[in-house]
Amino acid sequence: MHKVWVIAGLCCVPALAWGPEGHDLVARIAEAQLTPAARAKVAEILGPGVSMASVSSWADQVRRERAPSGPWHYVDIPIDKPRFDRARDCANSDCVVAQIELDEKTLRDPSTPPAARREALMFLIHFVGDLHQPLHSSDNKDKGGNDVHVTFYDRPGNLHGTWDSGLLNRMGKEDDLFPVLLKEAEKHSRKWSKGTPEQWAEQAHKESVKVVYGKLPKPPAGGNALLGADYERSADPLIREQIEKAGDRLARTLNRIFQ
Repeated sequence: MHKVWVIAGLCCVPALAWGPEGHDLVARIAEAQLTPAARAKVAEILGPGVSMASVSSWADQVRRERAPSGPWHYVDIPIDKPRFDRARDCANSDCVVAQIELDEKTLRDPSTPPAARREALMFLIHFVGDLHQPLHSSDNKDKGGNDVHVTFYDRPGNLHGTWDSGLLNRMGKEDDLFPVLLKEAEKHSRKWSKGTPEQWAEQAHKESVKVVYGKLPKPPAGGNALLGADYERSADPLIREQIEKAGDRLARTLNRIFQ
């Protein structure tokens, strides 16, 4: 299923996972936890003066010109199914789980040309973040929540946009959030950084069922679902934890690749 983002009269725009702030936070949390060896290799691949955060949204920026990459940003695990099924949910490796695995393989291969290595790293930085946005690991036949019309604190939009940036933008500025999230990420790193992309997707899918849809109020007849303080209280801890987990897991992946 190809997901689209419909906001303020715009249509047919590819759905994003987290806004730039969310992807920046994932990359900054990961970069802060790199080993010296991994830090040096990442710097070598990206080039002088290029941070992980500065390229964390590159994969979204090239989606229009690289249409085949669209499905790589998510995996459609049906919300009425408990597990990821590769044949059902990731045909032809067109899903974020398979692409993370492929990017890791590309980075490990010493014969990979420098340009392809750099691209694989930039995709990996972004896709690990994407995988942890719950609506990018679940399918409720609503285009990733884009067809779910909501009003979030008097602002009309859709469920996907609310989870990408609406909720996160109310948490504060990126520079204020970063040290708080990093501290929690480091506290739980040993536990959170374990597992495989497939298992991470299943965890995000479970949270989507429980919180994203499970706490979603029923809309009035013919109207938008009204999201306010109650929904925000349920969503905010999950958003924080998913960003922290993504940063931990990205750091562990890069440390393992470049040990």
